Amino acid sequence: EQAVYRKMRVGQLQGGGFTMSGLGEVVPDFRIMGLPFLFNSYEEIDWIRKRLLPTFKKAFKEKGFVLLAVSEVGFIYAMSTSPITSIEEMRKSKAWLPEGDTISPAYLETVGVNSTVLSIPDVLSSLQTGLIDTVFNSFYGAIVLQWFTKAKYVTNLPFAYGYGAFLLNDKNFSRLPGEYKAVIETAAQTHFGVLLQDTRASNEEALDVLKKNHVKVVSLDSRSKEQLQTYRLESVKQIIGTAFSNEIYQETMKQLEAFRAKE
Repeated sequence: EQAVYRKMRVGQLQGGGFTMSGLGEVVPDFRIMGLPFLFNSYEEIDWIRKRLLPTFKKAFKEKGFVLLAVSEVGFIYAMSTSPITSIEEMRKSKAWLPEGDTISPAYLETVGVNSTVLSIPDVLSSLQTGLIDTVFNSFYGAIVLQWFTKAKYVTNLPFAYGYGAFLLNDKNFSRLPGEYKAVIETAAQTHFGVLLQDTRASNEEALDVLKKNHVKVVSLDSRSKEQLQTYRLESVKQIIGTAFSNEIYQETMKQLEAFRAKE
């Protein structure tokens, strides 16, 4: 277990939870990566990230930043004090929402889930007092922040995807000699690629740690899974054009359909 704890990176949780609100404030279209129940696998994420990266790079450059690499927190799961195995049980929950989140409120409201906005430091105490009973985090994030000590159930369906980015000020970066820029770009791609794989491995190991600490994994019924997808489509109508553009949404869905068609 200590090996898992050493791999934990609290810094990857910065930005306000699974939608990484700080990045979304700079480039709103980046929020598309955190849309609830959009991705089913890391293979889908890798496919989409590769194809959207040029668009994201251009958007960040227009805001004065160089996007050198995309990092991740990983898949985000609902963790609760009581098992959530259906839409009905989800509606009875008292969910946490991170500050600055512009994506999840619309989704949870569409489903009919009551939620409370809290900063990350306030989440554990709120679980202890019963103000909330459902949180969202990656497996290793739940260990680092000790949320697993109260939220003893994990619903085994990714709620969303948590992402990050390595940015540099474009004005300063542009002053560097060409060979220095090349070194930084190559190093970023190499080391962030390793970090991505290491983060995914850490999440797998963290799940084992959670199970050893009496955290139970429960599954949603098939009807509820289908409903959650329908609710995503409904909630997108409320935030498209404000949280992110219609163009990035359409391109994402187009690429996702292309990936799934080839499987």
